[in-house]
Amino acid sequence: MDLHGRLLAGVLPPNAEKRQHSEICGDYSTSANAAHRLREVQVTGTAEVSSPADLASVRVTVGGGSKEKVNEATNSASRRLEYILQAVRQHGVSDRDTTMRRCLLREGEQYRMDAEVLVTFSDFETMEKVCIVLLEKLDRSVCVGMPQYYHSAECLSDVRRRACALAVENAQRKAAEVSQLLGQALGPPLLVREEETREWRSDQEEDAGGNHRVARLPHLPSMPTVTAFSHVSVSFGLRDDSRKNL
Repeated sequence: MDLHGRLLAGVLPPNAEKRQHSEICGDYSTSANAAHRLREVQVTGTAEVSSPADLASVRVTVGGGSKEKVNEATNSASRRLEYILQAVRQHGVSDRDTTMRRCLLREGEQYRMDAEVLVTFSDFETMEKVCIVLLEKLDRSVCVGMPQYYHSAECLSDVRRRACALAVENAQRKAAEVSQLLGQALGPPLLVREEETREWRSDQEEDAGGNHRVARLPHLPSMPTVTAFSHVSVSFGLRDDSRKNL
C-alpha cells in the first residue's frame, strides 16, 4: 500500500530562546511560546483498512396450500414454521436473530396462510448448513432465498477506527525518522487531527492486482467488502538528543 504524506519541521539551536529574548522586545512568555511552537515536527499519515461483510440474512418463505377450513390452513403452515425455527435453534442461532411473519388469506371459500422467516447469521458456515437441512427436509414446501451479505454497524465502526489508528501510526513512524535525521529525539504528540475520511464498498471478487474481475457463478451472491480511508495530521514535540549526554 502506497502511503503518501507531507512533513514540516522546525528546529531552533539550543540557545535560541535566549537570543529571541534579547533581540525581541515584549513579553518574555510570548517569545518562549513561539520558540516552543518551532520545536516540533508536523507530519501527515494515511491508511486504508478493508473488511468483508460480517452478517448475512436468509429469507425462508412458506406458501401454504388452500384449505377449506381456517385451522387446516394455519396448522399446515405452522408445522413447517416450527420445523424451520427448530432447525435454526439447533444450529446455535439465537431467537433474537430470527423474525417471523404470517398472513392468512381468504380466496373465495378457501383459506391459505403464507409465512416467512428471516434469519440473520454471523457464521456463514452455519448458514450453509441450515439452508441444506431445510432444503433436504422440506423440499418444495418452502423456498430458501439467496443470502444477502452486509456489514453490521459495529463492523463499520471498527474499520473506521482501525484506519485512523493506522494512519496515526504511520505518521508517528515518519516523524521518528525525520527527528532522527535532524539529530532530535521525538517527544510526545502535541496535536492529532483527522483531516479526511472516506469509505467505499466493492465486491470481494474484484482482483486486487488489476481492474478486471474474477469470473464467478452467476447464481452466487457477491460478498461485499468495505474500505475505510483516513488522512491525519500529527504534531510532535522535539527534544535535543545532545542534552542527554550532558
